[in-house]
Amino acid sequence: MSAVPVLALDGPGGAGKGTVGRAVAGRLGWHYLDSGALYRVAALVALRDGLDPAEPGRVAQRVRGLDVSLDGDRIMLRGEDVSRDIRTDEVGAMASRLAPEPAVRSALIDRQRALRRAPGLVADGRDMGTVVFPDAAAKVFLTASLEERAYRRYKQLKEQGFDANLSQLTRELRERDERDANRDVAPLRPAEDAVVVDTTGHPVEWVVEQVLACMQ
Repeated sequence: MSAVPVLALDGPGGAGKGTVGRAVAGRLGWHYLDSGALYRVAALVALRDGLDPAEPGRVAQRVRGLDVSLDGDRIMLRGEDVSRDIRTDEVGAMASRLAPEPAVRSALIDRQRALRRAPGLVADGRDMGTVVFPDAAAKVFLTASLEERAYRRYKQLKEQGFDANLSQLTRELRERDERDANRDVAPLRPAEDAVVVDTTGHPVEWVVEQVLACMQ
């Protein structure tokens, strides 16, 4: 599988990984992986099945045998389209609790690597370049100011029809940043060989070009 190239696109929430990742994948004609969606699926299963996040081993066991598929923006779980269900605040909060758990991360890592298919894969997440695909052909770490990331998330949720509070989102992103950066397993940080791109104040098209330039 190492012959199949990967572009690892990491960074904190709201940095633009999803929008940029999909655009880059489209330009390259590659597959796209939203790794965060898998963690949200795990969170949705935990909530629906009444699993206690304090028992991550049970959650991991359930996740390993899940009937789940990712097809672009469409997420199918047990034959049901849960693309919208996984985007709620409740699911996001649960995903944030489960993400640092080694058992849960281990259960999902094989699923992520299995999506590495020709002609190539654009993988967005928080540990794509450091843990999941350390041999990626290119690694990019997207970042942006906290204020801009919170506003982007606020705007996205409003456009999707969800209620959103900008102050609350800012606080939640700050707390998530701290948890991700300080967790024992796969902390959020740029890979040593990653190119860091600050997206603050830049249009999507500019960021896409910066990322594509890293592939040359």
